[in-house]
Amino acid sequence: MKEIAVTERKNRKIRSGVVTSDRSNKTVTVQVERQFAHPLYTKQIKRTKKYQVHDENNEYRVGDLVRIMETRPLSKTKRWRVLERVEN
Repeated sequence: MKEIAVTERKNRKIRSGVVTSDRSNKTVTVQVERQFAHPLYTKQIKRTKKYQVHDENNEYRVGDLVRIMETRPLSKTKRWRVLERVEN
């Protein structure tokens, strides 16, 4: 008999951001902001990035703070899905 090896998934990236658009069906746009120090001048810099995120039940609305997790490609632009709502 063959034994099936159970492999654990690698750690996936998790980000927090604000829903900025909920117009698409089963998709929300989440804006994630990160803050880091400039390599030379050490001033704090903010950068934002928008992600297309899968929302199966269309339950998240503009302004919701959500946690998103990296996943397999779901469409041309979607590689993330919503984990949970942090706050409204």
